[in-house]
Amino acid sequence: MRILHFADLHLGVENYSGGINPETGLSWRLHSFLAALDEVVAYALNNDIDLVLFCGDAYRSREPSQTHQREFARRIWKLASAGIPVFLLIGNHDLPNAIGRATTMEIFRTLEIENVIVANAPGNYRVETKAGPLQVVALPWARRSALLSREETKNLTFDEVNERLERIITDRLNQEVAALEQGLPAILAAHVSLSNAKYGSERGMIMGHDYVLLQSNVANPAFDYVALGHIHKQQVLCENPPVVYPGSLQRIDFSEEEDEKGFFVVEIFPKKQERRVSFEFHPVRARRFLTIRVNVGVQEADPTQAVLSAIARHDVTDSIVRVQVAITERLAGLLSEGEIRRALKEAHFIAAIARDVARERRQRMAGWSAEGITPREALKAYLEVKKPEVEPKLLLEYGERLIQESESEE
Repeated sequence: MRILHFADLHLGVENYSGGINPETGLSWRLHSFLAALDEVVAYALNNDIDLVLFCGDAYRSREPSQTHQREFARRIWKLASAGIPVFLLIGNHDLPNAIGRATTMEIFRTLEIENVIVANAPGNYRVETKAGPLQVVALPWARRSALLSREETKNLTFDEVNERLERIITDRLNQEVAALEQGLPAILAAHVSLSNAKYGSERGMIMGHDYVLLQSNVANPAFDYVALGHIHKQQVLCENPPVVYPGSLQRIDFSEEEDEKGFFVVEIFPKKQERRVSFEFHPVRARRFLTIRVNVGVQEADPTQAVLSAIARHDVTDSIVRVQVAITERLAGLLSEGEIRRALKEAHFIAAIARDVARERRQRMAGWSAEGITPREALKAYLEVKKPEVEPKLLLEYGERLIQESESEE
């Protein structure tokens, strides 16, 4: 049985957009996110995938635009109409702003789309695939208000509330595990934060406070695989059973510059005694983020050329680029931003050309104070420190004349 596991699509992220595609009327940023989703769909259609498992957060907004919903539905329909079951788990960004309103996935249940399963409540879902039945225990994002009343949380700290939530969710998971049918493969699909996970760009997208579970809460040996969503950084937290975050499909910001983006393909091999599970990460062609750092030396004759040379050492084509220039106060005024932008014309988007300007320290004349020396002594000391190319004796003579003229006028 082959399962494709991905999460955190976040259609609707529009930072570093690069404008509108005149042919479609859609932003280039949306095209980037849809292109990544298209790679997922194409892989599933062409590689004998038995189930596509999406672990939450289809959209950036809890109330996505009709366009975003249309584009997502088109791709889900493409999978479902090809006979591939699609399991959609509700994430925190998929929940409405108020209880009673529909989730962003509700339309699939309302229309009873064949081969599309929407898990908007905890439970055990039996999914029929061409490789046989699979049990999916679902743990969608839980509203705190749905699990604990206001009266129960009135005098509790956030940590105490989190402990109660953890206990309630763990008890519910244990009930679902106890109800699993022996002999059939079983996985857990959860949209949660685990305490030992490494966070990514989702920190800037959190709505309210996250509740956090321990890995031991979900890593139950009854599961062949634990499929997670919510954390944007791809990571494997445990291998027995596998506890896996696939991460987001596209880079959100520069904090993910070095992160690889993609999805996992999971294979569950049936055996008489015990099942064997393998899983492999498959990258997608996510939009590249690139930071070019340039340190312009104090002796640099042409600071702009130093930056252009640094840019030339990178392939900026179709990348979201920022340039960070460390430069002295004296040279900062010689920097031509226009020339730098022209050198970046092949980039998809120029996020910033930032200057880190360092104030130059004036060389002090050791042993002297401005109040305690005469103008003649100050000039002589200055020439000794600076060591000009012109003969110091000649400069002293000219200086002496100027000082005398100034004194005679006074």
